[in-house]
Amino acid sequence: MKNVLLLLTLICSASFAAEPKDQTPIEVAHLVAYLETSGCEFNRNGSWYSPEKAVEHIDRKYRYLVKRGLVDSAEQFIDRAASRSSMSGRSYLVKCGEAESVESSAWFTDELQRFRAARQQDS
Repeated sequence: MKNVLLLLTLICSASFAAEPKDQTPIEVAHLVAYLETSGCEFNRNGSWYSPEKAVEHIDRKYRYLVKRGLVDSAEQFIDRAASRSSMSGRSYLVKCGEAESVESSAWFTDELQRFRAARQQDS
C-alpha cells in the first residue's frame, strides 16, 4: 500500500509538469492500486513477479515517460508503461490464481473500462 501512496504523490506532482488530461492521474493511480492489491502474478521477459515488484517496475517506467511528456492518458500509460518490455518488446502477462495468463494490456484496459463505467454511474 505504501507503493500506491508513493505513486499517487508522484503522479500528482508529475502530472502538473506534463499537463496530462484531468482524469489521467486518478485513472493511472487506480490501475496501479488494482495491480498491487490483485494478488496476481506479473510476467516480464519470461519471469514471474509479485504485484509489488511489478508496481515498482511500472512506476519507474511511468515516471520516466511523464518527465518526458509522453503520457497524457490512461491508455498511453497502459500502452507505454504497462504492456510490454521496452528492451525486448515482449508483452507483459498477468496471471490471477489458476486462470490462464492474459496480456497485461487487455487486463489493464478491461479494468480501466470498469473503473470509468463505475465513476460514470456514481456521477
